[in-house]
Amino acid sequence: MAQIGRQNSLTVLHSTPHGVYLDGGEHGEILLPNRYIPKGTSIGDVLEVFVYRDSEDRLVATTEKPFATVGEFATLEVVSVNRNTGAFLNWGLLKDLLLPFREQAEPVRVGDMVVAFILVDEKTDRIIATTRLNRHLSRERPAFRLQQPVSLLITARTPLGYNAIVEGTHLGLLYHSNVGAPLQIGQKVKGFIAAVHPGGKIDLSLDASGYQRVASLTDRILEALKNNGGRLDFDDDTSPERIRSTFDASKKAFKQALGALYKQRRLEFTRPGIAALDIREAKAGDWKPSAGGGK
Repeated sequence: MAQIGRQNSLTVLHSTPHGVYLDGGEHGEILLPNRYIPKGTSIGDVLEVFVYRDSEDRLVATTEKPFATVGEFATLEVVSVNRNTGAFLNWGLLKDLLLPFREQAEPVRVGDMVVAFILVDEKTDRIIATTRLNRHLSRERPAFRLQQPVSLLITARTPLGYNAIVEGTHLGLLYHSNVGAPLQIGQKVKGFIAAVHPGGKIDLSLDASGYQRVASLTDRILEALKNNGGRLDFDDDTSPERIRSTFDASKKAFKQALGALYKQRRLEFTRPGIAALDIREAKAGDWKPSAGGGK
């Protein structure tokens, strides 16, 4: 049976002037309009389609893919507001996605980027969005392991730090002390599990801790030096934002990595910037000190 709000593999039953009809199982035949029919489609072919309801509440299919499907979180733009029903979000399809007033954690305006969860409304059987996120997060104790790399979706700024959805299932916290530069609500970042408390609360970090973090970052710094003729205009005075943008690391981790490389005589500080002491073999794994050494 076809699943509303998800990708489906459906069989072509017959064609009409308006498009082809697909086998939706218990939902009956579902129209795939002409504009979405792949070239060369024949009766009996199986097509990958997304199923949703049109403006007249009829089930229709499309070969276009929305930014998110039912059961997923996504950052979507508010494109219009209807004072009778709610806001409408651009989710990548011809028909915008309704965010009803009752499902808004806070009022939204046109142009806002909101973090929303996609679901099928039990009352209307329509696909809608909600920004009341907590009710759709897992309450089960997370099975994440310490220092596991995870994908994060930033949802809110709090006095302690930033709330983030971890791997689309659980809520975690990035403390301000672990964030080198401001984050944006709706931003997707890579992170790591810093701790899972007995009650299930998750602490997060934007960097792997300890030697693993420093070793990986030193490799990237030396590779960047090698690719840039042995010099970079980065040092421990560089802004956190620029470091995060270029090396995907916090300023604290970057300074630790520079310190480790300096102690190993792999680079020197040129104030401003840094320079490799031997650009011919500027790799963390096989670097050999030059005859002149370092400072």
